[in-house]
Amino acid sequence: MNNTSTNIPHHVAIVMDGNGRWANARGKVRVKGHKKGMDVARSTLENCANAGVKVLTLFAFSSENWKRPEDEVKYLMRLFVEGLSREAKNLYKNNIRLRIIGEREKFSPKLQKAIDQAEEKTKDCTSMVVNVATSYGGRWDILNGAKALAQQVKEGNIALDDIDESYFTNLLSLNEYPEPDLFIRTGGEHRISNFLIWQLAYSELYFTDILWPDFNKEALEDAFEDFAGRQRRFGKIGKQVSEQQLLKEES
Repeated sequence: MNNTSTNIPHHVAIVMDGNGRWANARGKVRVKGHKKGMDVARSTLENCANAGVKVLTLFAFSSENWKRPEDEVKYLMRLFVEGLSREAKNLYKNNIRLRIIGEREKFSPKLQKAIDQAEEKTKDCTSMVVNVATSYGGRWDILNGAKALAQQVKEGNIALDDIDESYFTNLLSLNEYPEPDLFIRTGGEHRISNFLIWQLAYSELYFTDILWPDFNKEALEDAFEDFAGRQRRFGKIGKQVSEQQLLKEES
């Protein structure tokens, strides 16, 4: 793969789907798939960092996932607690910042404390950022932002006519970072499933049948190759984009 900066997305967002089906196909309980999926998340982070990706956002646990069987949810929460401290240490060594986005209030006090400690440890890391969306939903994100905006209007901190997309974006979970360039979903489903609804408006969408525990470096490179072949027009026509790219290359 040609790893030039123009071929590598700055921000990659991934729905890591297929852990349970992967385990079931091998006669294992679903939680074994989640454990394997955590290992793949770690290797994908490493592969993205080596490729030059600067922001990686992983959808680990959605707002709707609380409806799953109680035993599975308990295992996922325990896996999360156990992994946070270990992963934070590894990320710190590699100068990678960790952020958790979502409804933290739904987590146990023990997990909330582990999240705070992991974020604090890596807060000054600068080479890359990994956002883990857990207990997260795109509708929750927008609703949360709308409530914050309504409160600011109520307090007279901003006038209605001064509200624009940029202002509202700053009230959402990923306000510190550019919107995702590339969205990847594994597992064969072709939907975004309430993930970053606002932020994915102009992202390139890439779907693969590969189940998450089987998603390796070659699969990631295939996604990057597909991304590199697309023309991102943002409402313009292809000729305009080509001319702008030519001018950029000449300057």
